[in-house]
Amino acid sequence: MKRAPAAAKINLALVVGPPRADARHELVTVYQRVALCDRLSVDRAPTIRVDGFEQDTLVRRALETVADGTGLRAEITKRIPVAAGLGGGSSDAATALRLGNALRDEPLPDSQLHDVARELGADIPYFLVDGPQLGTGDGTELSPLDLPQDYWIVLVLPKGAAKPSTGDVFAAFDARGGEGGYDERRAALLAALERVRRPRDLASLPQNDLASSPIADELLALGAFRADVTGAGPTVYGLFLHGEQARVAQRSISPKGRTWLTAPAWYR
Repeated sequence: MKRAPAAAKINLALVVGPPRADARHELVTVYQRVALCDRLSVDRAPTIRVDGFEQDTLVRRALETVADGTGLRAEITKRIPVAAGLGGGSSDAATALRLGNALRDEPLPDSQLHDVARELGADIPYFLVDGPQLGTGDGTELSPLDLPQDYWIVLVLPKGAAKPSTGDVFAAFDARGGEGGYDERRAALLAALERVRRPRDLASLPQNDLASSPIADELLALGAFRADVTGAGPTVYGLFLHGEQARVAQRSISPKGRTWLTAPAWYR
């Protein structure tokens, strides 16, 4: 049996462009793993089976792609909220890929595992690598980033928030002509990344193209040096320099929804 955590992520920036021929969107994003995580175990079994999370589809598909003639059973302990912009499903699938692949008599090479992950979902390849990454193309073309990791993160899942499907979020983006100025925003993001040396420098990254929230403004008022929606939402993150300041902000914002206090995580 193989066991591992499956960490959540936040998008420290998300700049979105026009639709691609493959129906995904051109984009540039900054992926940052955080310490909030699910737990997975994978073992050989008579059939493909996933326990612990009835809504799962991705982990089962991931196991099917790496099963080498035998069944695999995954057990998921969920801590990351579902459909929240934190990549929980993608992280679970990537972790299942890695663990299932490690049980093969002849494990697939990393390059082939990355190709499999890309077919499963745009965020999944990120969870196969370590450290912050710049995602380009459809988000699956990854380049490592040297970003500061010494800050605290308050996550807020707004009360009563019902996230539309990711497809609907992108459709709304297209309907409002959101791709306009993409090249300029992309260039601004890349230029801002070149200037990042300290945690506070992350404040210069552009805001999320897909979603916004008034809770971000409230977190800034509570002392966050950067706050934004992650992914397609609805979770909002605030970055804080000091743990006590983050804890006070978490208590203050807690009437607005579920909250977590966490920190950057480097490894899978």
